[in-house]
Order: sequence, then C-alpha cells, then structure tokens
Amino acid sequence: MRRKMAGPRAIQSDPTGRVSPDHEASLSELAGRARNAEAALSSRLAPSPLIESPALSRELDCTVLLKCDFLLPTGSFKYRGAFEKLRHLQGSEAPVVTASTGNHGLAVATVGREMGIDVEVHAPATASSAKLEAIAALGADISLHETDQLSVELAARAKAERSGAVYVSPYNDIEVAAGQGGCAVEILEQADVDAIAVSVGGGGLLAGVGSVLRTSTPEAQILAAWPSNAPNLLHAMRTGCAVDVDESPTLSDATAGAVEDGSVTIALARAIDPVAVLCSEEEIGRTLVRLASMERLIVEGAAALALAAVFQQRDRLAGKTVAVVLCGRNIAFDRFRATIAEYGEQPNKAEGSR
Repeated sequence: MRRKMAGPRAIQSDPTGRVSPDHEASLSELAGRARNAEAALSSRLAPSPLIESPALSRELDCTVLLKCDFLLPTGSFKYRGAFEKLRHLQGSEAPVVTASTGNHGLAVATVGREMGIDVEVHAPATASSAKLEAIAALGADISLHETDQLSVELAARAKAERSGAVYVSPYNDIEVAAGQGGCAVEILEQADVDAIAVSVGGGGLLAGVGSVLRTSTPEAQILAAWPSNAPNLLHAMRTGCAVDVDESPTLSDATAGAVEDGSVTIALARAIDPVAVLCSEEEIGRTLVRLASMERLIVEGAAALALAAVFQQRDRLAGKTVAVVLCGRNIAFDRFRATIAEYGEQPNKAEGSR
C-alpha cells in the first residue's frame, strides 16, 4: 500500500496529486531556485560542456548539442541536486539519509564527504555492486533491502523521521529539483536552443529543466523520454496521481522505479506538459552504440535514452537546435560491451572473409 506524502514547501499538489491552481507561480518559483542553485554551483564547478555533434546533426537534419553532464563529479547530473540540497544543511550537524540505486546515492555521499555531513544510503539488494562499493568508499553507511526501489525510499524516509536525520529524496524535493534545473540555466547561457531533451525517472531533472525553459523560453520544446519498459511517472503525470505500473528491466535502469504518492514532480510534470516520448530497448541500445561509434562517448542507458527520443522525433525537430542532456556515464563495462555486441552493426560477411 502506498503512503501519502505531502508536497514540500510552496510548490505542492493537492491530495490527489493534481496540479494546484498556482502551478504557474510554482514553476516560476522553482525556476528562480534553479538559477540560484546554478550560481552557487558555479563557485565550485565550471559548467558542463555543451558540444555540437556534426555527425549527429547531419543524420538528424538539426543542430544537435550534447550537454555533457556525465562529466560532472560522480559521472552524473545527480551531483547538481545533491550539492544544492546539502549546501543548505551545512553546519546543521544533522546527518542525512537517502535512497538510491546508485547515481543519487553516490552524489549525496560525495557531497556529504566534501561538506562534513554524515550520510546513510538505503538501496535495493539488486543495486550495482560497483556503485555500492564506490558509495562505501566515500564513508557512507549502506543499508540494503530485499524489496523494490519505492519501498526502499519509504523505508529510508521512515528511518530519517525516527532518527531525526534529514531525508534527501532522489526527486521528491524542491531543492534537489532546483539543483537539477541548473543544467537548463547553463544551456541557455551557452546557446540559443529550440528544444531540450531529457530522460525521466522520478522527474527531478524534468521538473528543474522544464521550469527554467517554460519561464525563460516558453516557445522552446521539452522532450521528456521514458523507456517503454519503465514509464511510471508518465502514467502519474497523465492521471494526476501516483499509479501502480508494471515495469520490466531496462537498459535505462537509472530511470526505472515508481514515484511516491503526492510527489511534487507529478504536479510539476503536468504543469510543464512536455512532449512525452516512449523509447524501446532497441532504440536505447542502438543510440548508445551511436554515441560510442560516432562521438566515442561511453554513457549509460539513461543518457542514450534522451538522444533516442530525438531520433524518434526527428521530423518535429528538423532544422531546429536541440540540446540533449547526457545525464550519466556510470554503466558497468560488461554491460556496455554486451550492449555494443547486441545492438552494434554486424560486419558484412564478405568483408569479414577478406
């Protein structure tokens, strides 16, 4: 049974998760927070590169700009949200509890170590052992659960409430979403764009980026990409509340999992109203191969997902300038190699016999 969660602060949904009447004010507030978050992070890090891909641009008949958030510390955009959340906690001496399958936990553990904040990460037992080892190496405590990701999140939140720690949700937190929105602030400072494509899990990146784009460049398009095997927030966005959706394993594992009831990202996603794109495993896999072969980039499935959405919507985007957020690179090498083998082009038999 799901537990009802209240939306944080002024940006919130009603008890059913539907958009409140002041959703435009909510987007404006979040966008303002995102700009402040980017300003704070810029004192710590240079903006992640935004590079044009001539090869992809020719193939897609549009200007493709790759936003390289996989080059941020910990190899993921998640560093943005973790930094924004924890910078407000610095000096409070309160420990932090979070839930994550990998990238968010790694980011929170990294920032926690930088700021002297104790971190406890709850994760499903099926989480990547490599990511868990990296989290442990940063000094964070790890608690594993033999259950699904949403149940892990609820258990972590309950632990924080019992112990007096601060719970840091991977997505259901305004400061986390504001941190992720700093990505869009950087993009708009780096180039004039007609669209931004993002992959979607719990919706923190969509909420942050979407709020900045809707309030700064409302005519620009927002492409929100889900794997067909794991479209949980898409169903929540369309119905106005969290729903149970059967999911299958996906190469974009960083975007898989259900969302909390009342998650602030549900109302924000509905207010942003992006172009929703569902991508098959083959589309994600072949796009991952394209990035490796055409740009020599090793990224995880969630990063390839955003570009796969652009391929699927190429007619809509013809002649436009599109920024694609490559959100992470934390893919196990064995899985990357297997994906290349499965979805890469096979050599011609005649050529192979030469």
